[in-house]
Amino acid sequence: MNVTSLLIFVAIGAVAGWLAGIIMKGGGFGLIGNIIVGIIGSFIGGFLFSVLQLKAGGIIGSIVVALVGAIVLLFIVKMIKK
Repeated sequence: MNVTSLLIFVAIGAVAGWLAGIIMKGGGFGLIGNIIVGIIGSFIGGFLFSVLQLKAGGIIGSIVVALVGAIVLLFIVKMIKK
């Protein structure tokens, strides 16, 4: 993985984490928190999309996959907190 790929990965994670925070009414977790939620969400979303045999291509598709995973992650975290 080169520097450009890493920066794109972090940017997608940040966008997905931020959007998931807005959708789940969490208000966001700050820049670093959003990046972490988005990156973990991208792994979760990638797993879910592979299990469901769905495909998403390009940057928008990557953001959607990471967003779905981040929403699932935040949902699980909220369930555990209760």
